[in-house]
Amino acid sequence: MRILIVEDEPLVRQRLLRLCTEHAGPHARFDSAATYEQASERLRASVYDGLLLDLNLEGEDGFALLREAVAGAFHTIVVSAHHDRALEAFELGVLDFVAKPFSRERLGQALERLLDVGRYRGGAARFLGVWRVHGVAVVELEQVLWIRADGEHSEVRLLSGRSELHDKSLLRLSAILPPGFVRCHRSYLVNLGHVVALSAATGSRYTITLRDGSHLPVGRTQVGTVRVLLGAHEISKKTVRINSHGLR
Repeated sequence: MRILIVEDEPLVRQRLLRLCTEHAGPHARFDSAATYEQASERLRASVYDGLLLDLNLEGEDGFALLREAVAGAFHTIVVSAHHDRALEAFELGVLDFVAKPFSRERLGQALERLLDVGRYRGGAARFLGVWRVHGVAVVELEQVLWIRADGEHSEVRLLSGRSELHDKSLLRLSAILPPGFVRCHRSYLVNLGHVVALSAATGSRYTITLRDGSHLPVGRTQVGTVRVLLGAHEISKKTVRINSHGLR
């Protein structure tokens, strides 16, 4: 695994490099960059699995780089003193936010999540960054019907009928998407908020019907989980509706 550390303060950058190397051992290689320009150049020139990013790079707003980073195939961990921007970072799809000053233990927790991302499910993202001709565009997850595996990338289908390409695989997306996105099939993640029916077909096959009339396959091993989660999702929606009317 190859990870890029982007930090403009030399002492902090050296500490990050030392602690990360000690924690990861032979499982990862770490590079570093001190400026937005250096980081962008490295990300264009090399393939990385992870990014540790400060949000203040010599006075420049690291969110500009973050919006590009979250559209990439790798995961991003923010390491920043700007605690007030943690929610915004998570909504853009970062894997973790480590507040400065940080301890060895807290940084280690974030690195463990990055090194073993397949174990983690359900993040707090509200948006996905996708690449378009003129740069990165931000897509609201509420507008996403489903996400399909497309080789090492993913196809994101929107309510509008438009499809976007995301550089992350389904496995990597699973770690940052909210719990309302469920793996219904080895090739699909579905947004439960747009599901209108789960139906049995011939040959013990199941399909999901979505709000736009489209259908997705449901894997045999996922049927039970999807049925339970759909029920829980309906209960959650009803609770929100009841509370919005002031009832207890």
